[in-house]
Amino acid sequence: MVYELYYWPSIQGRGEFVRLALEEAAADYVDVARREGGMKRLMAALEVEEYPSFAPPFLKAGELTIGQAPNILMYLGEQHALAPRTDPGRLWAHQLQLTIADLVTEVHDTHHPISTSLYYEDQKPEAMRRAADFVETRIPKFLGYFARLLTNPEPREFLVGDRLSYADLSLFQVIEGLRYAFPRAMRRMEEEYPALTALRDRVAARPNIAAYLASERRIPFNQNGIFRRYPELDQ
Repeated sequence: MVYELYYWPSIQGRGEFVRLALEEAAADYVDVARREGGMKRLMAALEVEEYPSFAPPFLKAGELTIGQAPNILMYLGEQHALAPRTDPGRLWAHQLQLTIADLVTEVHDTHHPISTSLYYEDQKPEAMRRAADFVETRIPKFLGYFARLLTNPEPREFLVGDRLSYADLSLFQVIEGLRYAFPRAMRRMEEEYPALTALRDRVAARPNIAAYLASERRIPFNQNGIFRRYPELDQ
């Protein structure tokens, strides 16, 4: 089966969490909107009458159409051994992914705290206040939580069980994104959470992920995605 991933063609965004899982699994997939005529197909797929997605990303897997990144990853985790097989383990991985989704929303709101329909420049004072609180209180809260999972009650290599899961891939992406958007803050904070840096490095070194990161399939971070670099927000 060849998966069809539907997401915006020029940004990593929430679709990148799905791409990382597909790449790690060496799954056959088509990034639909990045092909000729793909945006037309994407917009048409949003208008289907049965099980329509509110917005990308969504994944077509045979007869299934699955929306929302955590939902897609829960499915791929079961199909490609990227999640535990037991119900407690599967739900735990899903819970961690939902927590990551909460963090991703907060990252987005640092540069668009008032409205997504306004330009960043139209809400810059509010963005600076929001980002200051995010850097001071929210990043440490989230990173501290995930670091605790990797160190207590004893050090471990992965978040869920004794092998890599999609939650590890997603946490890798969050760390990469935070490094891009808030490089000054992350240089300070990562010293406090060496377990997270070690996890990030383990994921980056995996053969399929390393090949993906070095390829043209990996869209660079940019000023249109969720993680954006505005120096004035990185204090």
